[in-house]
Amino acid sequence: MRIFGRNFIKLKLTQYNDPIYGFIAIPTPLIGKLVNHPFVQRLRRIKQMGLSFLVFPSAEHTRFQHALGAMHLATKTVQALRQQQIEISDTEAEALYVCMLLHDLGHGPFSHALEHVLFPKNTHEDMSIALMKKLNVEFDGKLDLAIEMFTNTYSRIFFNQLIASHIDLDRLDYLKRDSFYSGVTEGNINSERLISMMMVQDNRLVFNTKAVYSIEKFLLARRMMYWSVYLHKTSFVAEELLVRFFKRALALIQSGKEVIVSSSLAYFLHHIDGAIDKKIDSFVRLDDADVWMMLKSACTNDDVVLSTLAKMLLDRKLPKIKLAYEPFSENQIKERQLAISSKYGLSKAEATYFVFSESLEIQGYIQKGNPIQLCNQNGECSLFDTSPDTIHVHSLTKKDTKYFLAYPKGDGYFS
Repeated sequence: MRIFGRNFIKLKLTQYNDPIYGFIAIPTPLIGKLVNHPFVQRLRRIKQMGLSFLVFPSAEHTRFQHALGAMHLATKTVQALRQQQIEISDTEAEALYVCMLLHDLGHGPFSHALEHVLFPKNTHEDMSIALMKKLNVEFDGKLDLAIEMFTNTYSRIFFNQLIASHIDLDRLDYLKRDSFYSGVTEGNINSERLISMMMVQDNRLVFNTKAVYSIEKFLLARRMMYWSVYLHKTSFVAEELLVRFFKRALALIQSGKEVIVSSSLAYFLHHIDGAIDKKIDSFVRLDDADVWMMLKSACTNDDVVLSTLAKMLLDRKLPKIKLAYEPFSENQIKERQLAISSKYGLSKAEATYFVFSESLEIQGYIQKGNPIQLCNQNGECSLFDTSPDTIHVHSLTKKDTKYFLAYPKGDGYFS
């Protein structure tokens, strides 16, 4: 509230200033209420790119920013499709906006890195649906249609394709946003162009044949972002350390030893096999701060493995990483583990926390299951990967795999 003289003027926030799109307007009162709900506000406290800031210092943006951006692209998509005389009711439009705003509700701290720690038998999508259903009760059934779209049970299939497909609104925002904040310009895609080329044919999302080059650039940009940013060897190995930190913490807790954690995070560590509905109350209070607090507390833990892993992450004393296009042999891995255990007095089992080998894998375009279709103005459709204008199909469809071996470099880790 601002005061001008004796008059009180109440100003309502109806738009957000975004560095990617400019001003993002809140399209409906329901969206405004959802934006301000604690479930959505929690996303302000979760970094979009996990530990990638250890490599790309400006990659500090949040899932809240991404959720707003994806919702904004949904409004632009509805406008574009309506201009083609595709009937979309206000109720359907609002449901799509709801889906894009809430699609990442199920992400916990550090997102994908800790997903299997928090939900060993589920996915973050399962938690997103559970939270949407809880919100639906609170909002008297106003999210019914959004949940149908999100779970692909709504009759108009193209809405779900806008939410989750090879070229969906989620990817259109996060590629552009992550490219901007990481500084990796190869990922800067033209989301406006792709949205303008979207069409609906036989109730399915297709693209104008003129979009073939934009689609190919989008898929190449996504592939580039995965190898350059999302699967960057340093940030990836940092996330692997975080996973191993939680693995060690779980082992200590199960053996009856003390590990200091927040009450919200403690629930997950003590109820690994619990049903997802039982985890909701603790989950909605969980964010990155819980993990940082746990890491800081662990630095003084009596367990040398747990304390060392925590210090490595907090101080960015990350392992050395060797990359290869063939798997490392068991002998290579065991030699490194033996050297570490002998040097620092660790058991063979403890050495595996610091010396490990994993693989990185990506496939830019999966032809099976909901392939991208191109259609001309006459309604004649064909598969994107069969177009004579696509020159990078082979590199996009083949599965790329790299292997790495991580191990401590030098001394100072166990001091």
